[in-house]
Parts: sequence; structure tokens; C-alpha cells
Amino acid sequence: MRKKQVFLIILLVGTMVLNEGCMVAAVGIGAAGTVAYVRGDLESMESESIDVVYEATLKALKELELLPTRKSKDALGAEIVAYDAQDKKITIRLKSAAEKTTRLSIRIGVFGSETKSRLIYQKIRKNL
Repeated sequence: MRKKQVFLIILLVGTMVLNEGCMVAAVGIGAAGTVAYVRGDLESMESESIDVVYEATLKALKELELLPTRKSKDALGAEIVAYDAQDKKITIRLKSAAEKTTRLSIRIGVFGSETKSRLIYQKIRKNL
């Protein structure tokens, strides 16, 4: 009975430690509003229409020499997929939240990369 309790405690603590890094890695507030890196996704709310954010995203990818392999867009949302030099999938999703508000989400690979996501985000912001 005692061994079971010790094992469960170790398992619980181990799970908490592993999940700690996956929760919220960073939160910042800038001119665009709240930017958060949560569970591998960099997410922000932009005070621009989806059309403006979509064009800024395409321009940012071109500046970073990232060629979109798939892109789709309508009035409610958009998705752009590209691959970096390490063959990691870059997925950028846009969702219209209101007439002049767009939710932006950037994910690199399976587990995410905060550094690369922030670099892409900064380029998008520069083009807005």
C-alpha cells in the first residue's frame, strides 16, 4: 500500500513538472493588445480586418523567405501553411472576431517554437 502511494505521488509530481512548460510560457501586452504563447501556439488579437492581417502575413512570410504551400481565406477565417528550412510546418490561422478585429494564431511544428513564432509575429506586426 505504501509503495502505491509513493508511486502515485511521484507520478503526479512528474506530470505537473512536464505540464508546467506547456501552459503559458509568456504573456505580453503591446500596441496590438494581448499576445500570449500558450501550449505551443502564439496567439494575439489584432485591431485590423482579416483582409489586412492576411496580406500582412503573406508579406511577412515573403520577407522571411518562407513560401506558402497552402493558403485559404474567406470572410470569416484564413489559414496559411508553409515549411521552414528544417522542414517544420508553420501554420498561421486567422479568425474574424469582429469587423475590425482578427484573432491570429501561429504554430511551428508539433510542439511549437516560441522564438520562431515571435519572429514571424513581429514581421506581421511590422507590415500592419
